[in-house]
Amino acid sequence: MSTKNEKRFVYCDNAATTRVLPVIAAEIMPYFTENYGNPSSLYSKGRDAKKALDDSRARIAAVLNCLPNEIYFTGGGSEGDNWAIKGAAKANQKKGKHIISTKIEHPAVLNTLSSLEKEGFEVTLLDVYENGIVRAEDFKAAIRPDTVLAAIMTANNEIGTVQPIKELCAIAHENGVLFFTDAVQAVGHIDIDLKDTGVDMMSFSGHKIHAPKGIGVLYLKNGIRVSNLVDGGGQERKKRGGTENVPGAVGTACALELMCSDWGRTKRAEILSLREELCDELLKIPYIRLNGDRNRRLPGNINISCEFIEGESLILWLDINGICASTGSACSTASLDPSHVLLALGLSHETAHGSLRITLDVENTCEDIEYIASTVRGVVEKLRAMSPLYDNVLKSK
Repeated sequence: MSTKNEKRFVYCDNAATTRVLPVIAAEIMPYFTENYGNPSSLYSKGRDAKKALDDSRARIAAVLNCLPNEIYFTGGGSEGDNWAIKGAAKANQKKGKHIISTKIEHPAVLNTLSSLEKEGFEVTLLDVYENGIVRAEDFKAAIRPDTVLAAIMTANNEIGTVQPIKELCAIAHENGVLFFTDAVQAVGHIDIDLKDTGVDMMSFSGHKIHAPKGIGVLYLKNGIRVSNLVDGGGQERKKRGGTENVPGAVGTACALELMCSDWGRTKRAEILSLREELCDELLKIPYIRLNGDRNRRLPGNINISCEFIEGESLILWLDINGICASTGSACSTASLDPSHVLLALGLSHETAHGSLRITLDVENTCEDIEYIASTVRGVVEKLRAMSPLYDNVLKSK
């Protein structure tokens, strides 16, 4: 690998958000400028918008292998998480008020569960051990007669580990428990077949797959009882009030089809190859460890901990060098607390504070990988040269 390090711009924070691809922007644009009608209106412009909305619903359902009337549009992934968890818990609370989840869920799930605890629900959070994977035997042991719902993410937003959702869902159903999965990081990046996995509810977000922000999707299997989260007009078959985001829905359908096409699958294989190359280079740097399972993770995800430096300092120096990366969840970047996900893996507070998340996607190249690897190495060396802790380590040798 070359040591040439000419400054360039590299975006590798695709778990936070993705760029809207030109082909998707082109498909969306007419719904801002020409077909801008309200899909609830009766005149032709409204009917045109309604048709675009229904077509988008059918396109998404076809990719995910479900029925169009099982697809509901939301304002984003967090809304979908809130709606599924609160809606299912409250609509089925006569059966019980116990919910099972994990310690590494996104705050949109954990804080929703905390809200339900204040209303009398009881929550069990499963451990994930060092590799970041939920064990089926732990899940089975946690199920009680009053367990009404399980909420377990498909893939983690920080460490990228992919959970055995099909196996966990089968255990839930054997025990009469509803199963919801937050698939915001997974949809479009791994293959998902809803009929095959069997989940009752699943949420995802458009802006993680090159569609615009402000649009999400909640899959609700027909027959599942879920209370409304947003009351209002008769939109989304009277289950979610508010004028629908037609450009967002069109963009999400287009993005999902693209990411799950032959082109998208080829890109995923290329991303995986780039990730492995970059991972190998980064792990050559002393006192760096990979967080989460090396193989059972999203194609583009690398999460490392760098001993003796702060992750925030690393991010700022990478930014100076034109690299956009993250210390962890984009939703928690303002917090100085160590990542709850990394702590759940058993990392110390000090090690968790030195984390770096790099998430590659379809536009990253071999040249990007070379630049990221050499820049990270240089920045780590620079920061460690100022670290009294690292100086002590060198003196002790």
